[in-house]
Amino acid sequence: MSRIEQKFAALRKEGRAALITFIMSGDPDLETSFEVLKSLPENGADIIEIGMPFTDPAADGVTIQKAGLRALKAGMTLRHTLEMVTKFRKTDTKTPIILMGYANPLFAFGMEKFAKAANKAGVDGLIIVDLPPEEDCILRDHAKDNNLDIIRLITPTTDERRLPKVLEGASGFLYYVSITGVTGAAKPDPNALKPHITQIKSQTDLPVVIGFGIKTPDDAKTMSGLADGIVVGSSIVEKIALLQEDKSKLGLVGDFVKSLSSALK
Repeated sequence: MSRIEQKFAALRKEGRAALITFIMSGDPDLETSFEVLKSLPENGADIIEIGMPFTDPAADGVTIQKAGLRALKAGMTLRHTLEMVTKFRKTDTKTPIILMGYANPLFAFGMEKFAKAANKAGVDGLIIVDLPPEEDCILRDHAKDNNLDIIRLITPTTDERRLPKVLEGASGFLYYVSITGVTGAAKPDPNALKPHITQIKSQTDLPVVIGFGIKTPDDAKTMSGLADGIVVGSSIVEKIALLQEDKSKLGLVGDFVKSLSSALK
């Protein structure tokens, strides 16, 4: 079993949903970003999603866009992101790591070369936002050869005709984008999501996690009742932004993640 499969299997036995935390690699700088990364599992993160900084992040709201720009300004690159994961794996071999980003940096790096490097670093899965199922054949085989899950996005507009195509070749888990908009832009309506998630889960055995718009422990508790996990990004990144001026506030990030984790137990 992969690290992702092991994690969801363990959580099912515990009877709770997964807390997936998002940070931007290199935000506000490489050293601080790594300290945040190290602190996440001990504060309750079950799976960690790391953003790969990109200049044109079409799916991201202002908060995460700014995080990406801070990281790029600090000199963060795709290679540095992989090096950060490698360093993390020296002390943590169990927490699943997902890289989230866009296709352009991977094209520049080379798809096969990237897949091999990601596997070597200890990455478990990939979310490439602007690479739909019809186009991800350029990455899918390389990912499979290197034991990397291709995690697909499903949205409120994914209907019965579209769903089979999204499920084809998907692995790890499914990421349900709860709003028709960018990250952190709006609050999802649980009553509207429930029927669609139920329909999706009737078509696949993959875990379904909900992301976009989950900002507070109360949001986390509500949304975790609908799916196998939740993703929190913008609210964590807002706390990380405070570290630009005062690195001693690192504990605020950990305390917030801990409050999210407690809400799921």
